[in-house]
Amino acid sequence: MNQNIQKLYEIAQKPSRKIIGLMSGTSMDGLDVALCEYRGSGLDTKVKVLKFETISFAEDVKIEIRKIFAKKEIDFQQLCVLNPWIGNLHGEIVNQLLEKWGIKNSEVDCIASHGQTVFHAPKIQHKIEKFPNATLQIGDGDHLAVKTGIITLSDFRQKHCAAGGEGAPLAVYGDYLIFSEKHKNRILLNMGGISNFTFLSGDLNPEKVFATDTGPGNTIMDAFVQKHFGIPFDKEAEIALKGKVSESLLLELKKHTFFKGPLPKTTGPEVFNLAYLEVALENSKTKELSREDIMATLCQFTAETITDCIFSISENTLPSEVFMSGGGMHNPLIVNFLQNRMPNTKFLRTDEIGIDGDAKEAVLFATLANEALCGGETDFGIRKGVPSVSMGKVSFPN
Repeated sequence: MNQNIQKLYEIAQKPSRKIIGLMSGTSMDGLDVALCEYRGSGLDTKVKVLKFETISFAEDVKIEIRKIFAKKEIDFQQLCVLNPWIGNLHGEIVNQLLEKWGIKNSEVDCIASHGQTVFHAPKIQHKIEKFPNATLQIGDGDHLAVKTGIITLSDFRQKHCAAGGEGAPLAVYGDYLIFSEKHKNRILLNMGGISNFTFLSGDLNPEKVFATDTGPGNTIMDAFVQKHFGIPFDKEAEIALKGKVSESLLLELKKHTFFKGPLPKTTGPEVFNLAYLEVALENSKTKELSREDIMATLCQFTAETITDCIFSISENTLPSEVFMSGGGMHNPLIVNFLQNRMPNTKFLRTDEIGIDGDAKEAVLFATLANEALCGGETDFGIRKGVPSVSMGKVSFPN
């Protein structure tokens, strides 16, 4: 037997596994690195986050990614050279953190790398009849594996697309395995660049698990403050809190056909970006709004499109608690708008149920790797959006 295959077999048989989850979202602010210890699989999965850090990207990294990010027309060579470059960069970050934490690379069983999304094109978005759902994440797994000497699982979203899904949201799988609790209906809300939520049924039936993107999270707001204020994001909503919501702009922002489409569905910054905002400002005749008013309105836009989606769930299954993760949970104005629209619901962070809200996405991909190695038996039924598949391509270090 090939020694690499033998090692995979041995990892799968271990009573516990150390897996590093890597996540870089559409905000491109940095790489989330979560070192996790796993026991079991499926609904018996037990995970402990041993270490977690977010390593901010240098500005030159963001500049290089933005040259191709969410653009229909790009320099193809730039895409080609970025794929290994990002893989090596992520590998260097892993090596540096393991040295800082005093952990040998050989003590880590595998890396689960989401990669950097550069384009998301579900069929409902590209509308080209002969082409299927598509998405593209770069940061080559082979380069990451060779750089670190650690078996790497990557490119998780492709199997989801191949099985009929849209490549997102994948949080549904990890949310179900980690956060399900008998007799408690739960919603796990992630507010990154794009917002999405997972509904978990208290009867633990995987066929009732439901996940969907809801629309923008922070993507338009981050781009707006980067352009007009020269800062990466609106910390603690300091800018937005000085403004007032424009109902005219809000109404225009909510007119996109995405919000009228059936659930589940996915989207990305290819749709919701500064160009989208500019058109909405023009159509609503609100171009003279202050930047603070625009930011306040964008916060309300995020909150309303999230709650509109939640309201579409049967009233009998609406939970009394929503557990938040992602950068949006740090925005007090968004959280306040959410609470105002759902006064009978508590909005808490996933910290309350055992996982740091900032680490959650990285942990979820580590969980997908754990399932690929020693689980993969959960049947989510046959339906749109949640195919019962094992995800992740394996890259060996030698």
